[in-house]
Amino acid sequence: MLRAPFYDPAKSYEENYDTGPFSAFADGEVYAQRGEPTVDFYGHKVYAPLGIPAGPLLNSAFCKGAFENGFDICVYKTVRSSVFPCHPFPNVLAIHPVGNLTFEKLEKPIIADTSYVEPLSITNSFGVPSKDPAVWQEDARKAVAAAGKGQVLVLSFMGTVRENQTADEFVADFAKAAELSLQTGSPILEANLSCPNIGNEGLVCYNLDVTEKVAKGIRGAIGNTPLVLKVGYYKNDADIERLAEIANEYADGISGINTLQGEIRDAQGNQALPGSPARLRSGVCGTGIRWAGLDFVRRLNAIRKKRGFTFAIEGVGGVLTPADYRAYRDAGADSVMSATGAMWNPYLAKEIKEAYPDA
Repeated sequence: MLRAPFYDPAKSYEENYDTGPFSAFADGEVYAQRGEPTVDFYGHKVYAPLGIPAGPLLNSAFCKGAFENGFDICVYKTVRSSVFPCHPFPNVLAIHPVGNLTFEKLEKPIIADTSYVEPLSITNSFGVPSKDPAVWQEDARKAVAAAGKGQVLVLSFMGTVRENQTADEFVADFAKAAELSLQTGSPILEANLSCPNIGNEGLVCYNLDVTEKVAKGIRGAIGNTPLVLKVGYYKNDADIERLAEIANEYADGISGINTLQGEIRDAQGNQALPGSPARLRSGVCGTGIRWAGLDFVRRLNAIRKKRGFTFAIEGVGGVLTPADYRAYRDAGADSVMSATGAMWNPYLAKEIKEAYPDA
């Protein structure tokens, strides 16, 4: 059942950052955990391997609200080594696919509006904005401290493509962002290699040579701190296996998928998200991409078993109900993340824990 979202899509990113969160994430009520935390998450015991991925948790206030509502793993929205602006408002719109958003369907324009109804799918386009490191470092420390017993914060970061930048400089910027993130005391770090809504920056995760260089550079910057690689959907099993080899060498886990990409228009056929022409294509998520997230987890898990790799798998994409959570666990996910589902149902963690107390 959809409820008032904790991130208000009718407000700008800055308004949400400054005045959010909303709905149940702002009521001060704290979910009563049961028993003791026994599930391992990169060396930390949590009550349930369930959380919110990088995206809707803009700052420590949002992370605090998520922890209080029983989401034991909170990923602080991706930060950078320097200030980066947000795309123009609006940043979130509803879409209404019939059934799975297959790649065949994604070849055609997708109509977006502000009618958020079940089955819920959305497009989101922020451009991975980031405050100055001095700002987000101080706030991330507050987010780390907001975690209760059996809960843990993950800090997501990325490198920034700049004009006339060399490949080595890009890798170095990723490592710099990692080092700045490490300084916050966050116990787990996530390298965001998959943001399909950032125009000419592309998706790092699909260039596996660069992915390997980035992962190696980050590992050199953060030492033994647990590292997760956040990626998109791969059509080719050979690419997934190469990714698995990289993760096995330099990381502790893989989080996937982020979103799929589509051409987003309004009912009149105009570009629905204002700004540059590159913003015509935007990440889509929610119910419509669940098939892709589950498929990625199953294939990655099969490769992990075949090769004897030990990295963990975080399943992401279209988790809106307890049954979706269970499906990801059955597919081989060691932990499960929900963004769209959690945004429009702040009580999702409570519902999942009640439905599957041992899962």
